[in-house]
Amino acid sequence: MPWSLTIGRFGGTAVKIHITFLLFLAWIAFSAWAREGVQSALESALFIVLIFACVVLHEFGHILAARRYGIQSPEVTLLPIGGVASMPRLPPDPKQELVVALAGPAVNFVIAAVLLAAIGSLHSGDFADIDNPHLSLAGRLAAANLFLAVFNLIPAFPMDGGRVLHALLAMRMGGPAATEIAAKVGQAFAFGLGFLGLFGNPLLLFIAIFVYIAAAGEAQMSAAQQALKGVAVGEAMETRFTPIAIDATLGQAVDALLATAQHEFPVVDAFRKPIGLLTRDNILAALREHGGEEPASAFMEVNVQSVRPSAPVESVFERLQDQRAAALFVTDPDGAIVGLLTRQSLAEVVMIRSARPDWRFSRRA
Repeated sequence: MPWSLTIGRFGGTAVKIHITFLLFLAWIAFSAWAREGVQSALESALFIVLIFACVVLHEFGHILAARRYGIQSPEVTLLPIGGVASMPRLPPDPKQELVVALAGPAVNFVIAAVLLAAIGSLHSGDFADIDNPHLSLAGRLAAANLFLAVFNLIPAFPMDGGRVLHALLAMRMGGPAATEIAAKVGQAFAFGLGFLGLFGNPLLLFIAIFVYIAAAGEAQMSAAQQALKGVAVGEAMETRFTPIAIDATLGQAVDALLATAQHEFPVVDAFRKPIGLLTRDNILAALREHGGEEPASAFMEVNVQSVRPSAPVESVFERLQDQRAAALFVTDPDGAIVGLLTRQSLAEVVMIRSARPDWRFSRRA
């Protein structure tokens, strides 16, 4: 996510803080300082930091549960409204999805239980005046974790409760119908939050916008995956593309960029075997610092994955969701490139299938 700072890495997952979270923390501290001085500011900032540490643990509950089913999460980002784990997909089995969805709130319940065991009980002020630095820090933190767990179990995307609702519905009616219903519930919830936000709470309006966009995105992602079912890579790949020879110069790469509408250019050897990928951004970035005589291959991306034309698009869809993967090479049994699979080509397949669900594509290999 842009404007994010990496603060650590745990088990292969980067923990990042979005710049807006730092601004939010500064605003909380400044408000407390203006009311009651430096000590209050420090205590308020500490409380917010501890809450968001619990949010990180919540997200790692999801991450570790998903990891049991072979799903890796490259990063988790802290935002003012909570944490967002970058999870390319959820388990296809609704029962596994249910486990992953419940793992996050379960972490908050465990944290609250540990704190309650330490302090004995909660007081009404811990809930009613949770931002009061004069009350017990442990009590307020326990109350905050109970609130986080219950709030996240609201049955609306993108909250965990929406995932739980989706999993339960999917057990009865299948994934696409379950996603449509869960997304509509999430959008209805967003409208309700937005309506409440009109009466003096702008934060609710902000959350409502986020929930609505996330619910709509979830529905779109599900529709895309459904549209790509049964489509082979050879049917979706781009076959009219201009490769760049391994000995080509940067100037020749610029000429290819101007002569075509391509954004991705495979760099190939004499046997048309791909050795790297030059994107439009690679070429433009190189031009800012170099002339035109340098070898174009010096600026290419390496370790680009290859797939076969007969592979189902569903099996590689996840790879192209990574923003660092501009394209996948489609190669024949000898390793020569026969096509490119890009996000744009998949989007066109989705549009065609949305307009005509029974449309069959001509297989290319």
